[in-house]
Amino acid sequence: MHFWDRHKTITGYYESLTRSVCGKYDLTQMEYDILMFLYSNPEFNTAADIVKIRKSTKSHVSTSLKSLENKGLIEKKQNESNKKHIELFVTESAKSIIYEGIETQKRFAHDVLKGFSDEEITTFKNIFEKICNNAEDCLNNK
Repeated sequence: MHFWDRHKTITGYYESLTRSVCGKYDLTQMEYDILMFLYSNPEFNTAADIVKIRKSTKSHVSTSLKSLENKGLIEKKQNESNKKHIELFVTESAKSIIYEGIETQKRFAHDVLKGFSDEEITTFKNIFEKICNNAEDCLNNK
């Protein structure tokens, strides 16, 4: 299996689809990815969540969040119960980007899962989840 080589084909195709959205709205790939992550995972709305879950570096996340905030696409709010806890929220200004991003993600899923039955897709999702959990366990036990 050449997964470690071939997975770049999958991410490369995804990034080629998102390039038009990024270009249209003057976003880097990281900014786009963070915006879509915050929209899709509102329960993980801190910089630390993004770093932990997306396995991104603190400096890249920090730089991207500052840029997104300067563009008015996200806003930071201090948590009422914990003043040190800064939460991130997608603004109304980002809605058109989010909409186009969702359509792009749907196209990506449609294209890469073409020819798979619903049962095969379910099996794939389950296997992929197990692979990710195994890798996460290995990283945590390093």
